[in-house]
This record gives sequence, structure tokens and C-alpha cells, in this order.
Amino acid sequence: MFKTEYIFVRILFPFILGICIFYFFPALAYIKWLTLILSVILLSILFLNVTYKRFNVYRYKGAVGILIYILFFSLGGLFCLLNNESLNQNYFAKAGCDYLKVWVNNEPQQNSNIVRFKAKVVTGYNKNKQMSLSGQMLLTVKLDSLKPIKLKYGDEMMISVKYTEVEPPYNPAEFDFKAWLRSQNIYHQGFINQDHIVSTKNNIGNRVIKTALNIREKQVAKYRTLIKSDEAFAMASTLILGYRANLSKETLSAYSNTGTIHALSVSGAHVAIIYVVLDFMFFFLNKNRALRIIKLLIVCTLIWGYALLTGLSPSVVRSAIMISILITAKVLSKKTNSYNVLAFSAFCQLLYNPILIWDVGFQLSYLTVFGLIYLQPKIYNLLYTEHHWIDKIWSFISMSLAAQIITFPLSIYYFHQFPLYFLFANLFITIPLILMMYSGIVVLIPSFRFLAPVFEWIINFTNASLKWIADLPYASLSSIWINLPEFSLLSLSLGLFIYALTKFNKQLLFSSLLLFVCYQLLIVHDDLKIFNQRKIIFFSLRKNYAAAFINGKEAVLVSDLNIEDKNYAFSIQPALAQLQLNKISIIDFKKDTVLGQFVFKNNQIAFFQYKILLIDENLNNKKINGDATFSSIWLNGNTKFNLAKIDTAIKYRTAIIDATNKDYKIQILKKFMENNDIDVQVLKKNKAYLVQLTQ
Repeated sequence: MFKTEYIFVRILFPFILGICIFYFFPALAYIKWLTLILSVILLSILFLNVTYKRFNVYRYKGAVGILIYILFFSLGGLFCLLNNESLNQNYFAKAGCDYLKVWVNNEPQQNSNIVRFKAKVVTGYNKNKQMSLSGQMLLTVKLDSLKPIKLKYGDEMMISVKYTEVEPPYNPAEFDFKAWLRSQNIYHQGFINQDHIVSTKNNIGNRVIKTALNIREKQVAKYRTLIKSDEAFAMASTLILGYRANLSKETLSAYSNTGTIHALSVSGAHVAIIYVVLDFMFFFLNKNRALRIIKLLIVCTLIWGYALLTGLSPSVVRSAIMISILITAKVLSKKTNSYNVLAFSAFCQLLYNPILIWDVGFQLSYLTVFGLIYLQPKIYNLLYTEHHWIDKIWSFISMSLAAQIITFPLSIYYFHQFPLYFLFANLFITIPLILMMYSGIVVLIPSFRFLAPVFEWIINFTNASLKWIADLPYASLSSIWINLPEFSLLSLSLGLFIYALTKFNKQLLFSSLLLFVCYQLLIVHDDLKIFNQRKIIFFSLRKNYAAAFINGKEAVLVSDLNIEDKNYAFSIQPALAQLQLNKISIIDFKKDTVLGQFVFKNNQIAFFQYKILLIDENLNNKKINGDATFSSIWLNGNTKFNLAKIDTAIKYRTAIIDATNKDYKIQILKKFMENNDIDVQVLKKNKAYLVQLTQ
């Protein structure tokens, strides 16, 4: 049944399963059913407890265990549904109010004259009627360039906004912004100008969070005066204080390609460094139990003080909770089980916020700690040396190996790359990271500000060194795309392989190898599909046009966007990377082009058997051959071309309307096609149009 030392490990899994299932199936009816099931189970357990001896309940341990699993499964589902604000009866999107009273629910992020923040809805007004509302939206405000307002966490305001549901991804491999916001309990977004905001002059945010953000803002301002280099300032603010500073793409790429990206987010490693120093500083309090409790209180207070200094960012709070629980259990108990403590901390956080389970940082941090607890000692014990410094280096290597191995499947699933020099890079960054942490905190003390140049030099030296490592040949494997079944097979195979080696179990080892073979078969199948792929992707954009004509691992991209454009990076580049193309030729409609099987001439595109007639302003001066047949017509540039003219001249099956056409024009063209029973594809706020060509 339930062994005491593993109680939270055992109940955590059904609890998580309940959260995951009901996250994807939200409905008010399930809340009633789950409440009923919980009530019945709790009464049953109470009855069994009272009649334990009378009915010899100990004979049915298995049945009681299953009952407890169902209890925590239902509890996870219920907490997930109750946490879902869109299910509330007074959710703001159900009211349809003209005006809303909201307050800023996070630290606003400003970029040029645009500021974004989470707006917590408090009250709604509709035809002079006031109603209490709940929920939050992502609000984007265009600031007045002459008199921009300064928004802070907790600021209350009245707004007039037409909010909409968050749009899903429209293009292949595009970042799922809707799912990302949903994991933060946000389902709607709004876009307004500054003049649609009326401040109430109130600040109603949580006092602890307000204090934390105010403290961090002051420390960031200190860094700005102490550090000359913009890049070093951004690094210091991000690394020490968890402030979202604008690091350059080169720096982010260097840390990502060397497997040291974890150093840029204040997380468990940073809090652990603080704890190690504090533990050493107060070693004299280890003499007896009373002094150890005093030490515990001092260390926990200082760790949470650092969390406050960083603005109580989620990753820091998570790490502070984990370390506080671990050291508390260590002090108050003679014997602790690290797995149970880890499961208990995860259970507490998910109890408070169930949808944290979808946070990538949450997943990686707990997986990393599990790897350090389970795998690191086993790797460390593979090599024994009496030399002190070699032993220390091997200890660091075993930690890095354990963290990378255990998070390997999840990392490539989310980030599509794997750093090959992670051991060297992590060994290198260990000492600079510690120095940066200590000096970064010390320079905030007025009497030690003279150390600021040293702090800045350490940052610049570390960045330059990591960029050098990242530029080495074969620094990382990129464009590794695996789907969910492949990720599941790889994770199971790796988990079974590690467990089989530790237990010397041949059957489990054979099972892990069999799963890995299945994984490899899926990978080979995907590679063959990519090698033989022949397709056309018409991308869905907001104001531009783009279509990729793909043959194997080569493609011709027809677009008015360049590779430096943000829309290209967000909507087009991920799809091309997922298809693992090694040659991409980018052209536009300004001149005729012939590239392999792709031909663009006289407003006509031919790609294998698929033929397109481009209808734009240039077509007015060109003749259309009678009885011509096309696979589709492509309407571009808000053309005024008379479609009735081509209706008698050519034949076509599909009409493609891109986003270079105005909204009113799109509606006119769409209606014309529908009235003539022609298939129409609108490439704006719709899914991308994919054409699979036969071999």
C-alpha cells in the first residue's frame, strides 16, 4: 500500500494526471461530478477508518490504495477546473460590458511606444449598470508619444476596449501563443490607445509583490548607474535580479548553443549558490538542535529576502520553496527522503496553481532536481579518486551530466537543439557564475560599489568566452524536431535504460532498447518523408504574402518579407526549420524567375504539375490565353482586376486571397468565389493553405 516515506510521491502522480486530463476538458458539469465523487470517497475512507478493526480492513489494502488514488485524481481535476477563470459565472467575457475597471496584474513590459501587461478585471459597466466581474486579459496599450503614461503593478484604471479571443497559430510550427496564454489562465486580449484609459489613481496590487517590485526597480536603477555597458547591465539585471532586460540575440544564442541558458534565469542554481554561502557562514550554529533551528530561520529569511529582491519571480519562488522545504526537513527530522520532499514541494505549488504543470520552467526545474537526486550520485560513484581537486571537478561533471541526461528529451522537444560542448561550457561557467552572483549582490551595498568595474569585467569576459565556445565547429545540433509520440518513446526508453543499468536488469534493458528502436524507426520514417516531400505552403500573414514551394530539402520562398523581419521569424522560419530545408531561395513578384522546377513568368507560376495565375495590378497589361487551365488563382495587392474577365477566359479550381488585400476587398472576393461555387482560401486569420503534390 502506501509507504510513509513515499506518500507524496505516490499521490503526486494521480493528482497531476487529474490536472492534465481536466485541463483539456473544462466544463462546469465536471465540477459537480468531481465534488460528488470526492464526497463519497471521503465518507467511505472515514467509514473504513472507524470500522477498521471490525471489518478487518487491513485485508483490503489494495482496494483502499486504489480509492486513495481516485481521491487525488479527482482532487487534481477539481482544483484544475476551479482554477479555470473562464468557467466562472462572472467571467468578464460572458458579460459583454462596454467599460471595464481593471488593474495591472504583473510588471508591464514596454517596447518603444507599446506596453503590454496582464489586466485583472474587477468591475464591468453596461448601460449604467455595474457588475462584479472576474478574469484577466492580455492588454496592449499604444502610448501617446508626447505624453506617455507610466504604468506599474497594481495600478487601477477604467478602460474602453473591444477584447477578442486569443488567436490560435495559423502556420505550421508557429509558436502557439494561445496555448501559452491559456497556461497562464488568459483567454482574451485587447488592443487600445492610451486615450482609452482613465486612471483611478488607486493601486490595489498585492502589497508583498508591490514591495518586491519596488525594491527590484531601485536595484536595477543602481545597476544602470554603476555599469557602463548596455549588454553588461542587461546581463546583471537578468542574472541577479530576474529582471527582463533586452539581451542581444548574440548573447542569448551563445548561452543557448553552449547549454548554459539556465544561467540567464534566476533559478534553483542561483538560490543554491546563495544557500551554500549562507550555510558556510553560519556553520557555528550546527552544534545542537536549538542552534540549528535558529540557523534554519536565519537562512530561510535571507533566501526569501533574496527572492523579494528579485521581484518574487516564479522561478525564484519555486526554488526558494524547494530549498526551504529541504533544509527544514533536514533540520527537524533525523531522516529525510529527498524524493518525498521534492514531491511535497511540487504538490504544494500545484495545489496553489494547478496549471503550473504546463510551465516549461516548472517542468525542467523539477526534472533537473530529480536528476541530481537520483542520477548524479550514480554517475559520481563510477569514478573514485583520492585527489581533492580532481574529485571536485568530477563532482561538477557528474552534476552537469545528470542534469543534461535527465532533461535531454524535454529540451529537444521544446527547443529543438542540443549543445555538444555543454560539459566544457558548464565547467567553465561555474566559477564566473558564482563570482557574478556574489559580486552582483555586493556592489548593491553602497560601501562596495567600487567593485562595479570588476563585476562588469567578469560579465563581459564570461559572455565573450561563451561566444567563442558557441562559434567552435559543431557547437550544437540544431533543427531537431520530434513530435509527441517520438518524445514519449525517447523519454520512456531513456528512463528504462537508466533504471535497468542501476538495477542490472536485463529485461528492462532489452525493453528500453526495443523502445529506442521504435523511436528510431519513427525518426527514419520522418526523414524519408522529408527527403521525398513535395508541397506548397501558402502562409497566413497579417499584411504580407509568402508561399514556400518545397521539393525535398530545397525550397523557393516567394514573399515580400526579408529574413530580418519579425513576421518572417515568427510565422515562416519555424515551418522552414521544421521541414529541415538546407537550401532556401527567396524571391518576390518584381521579376520573372526560374529555379529548378519553379518557374515564375508572365504572372504565372508553375511548380511541377501545379499552376498558378497571379492576379495583381500587373495582370491588366497582359493577355490571358483562352481556354487556359490553372490549379488556382492567387489574388494579391488589393487588385482592382475584373474577375468576370477571367471567368470566361480560364479555368481554375481554387482561389487564394492573401493578406495584402484590404479586409473589405477580401470579403468582396470571397463572396464572389462562393457565389460561383469556387473553393476559396483566405490567408488572413485562417490556417495556412497546404498543397501536397504527388510524386
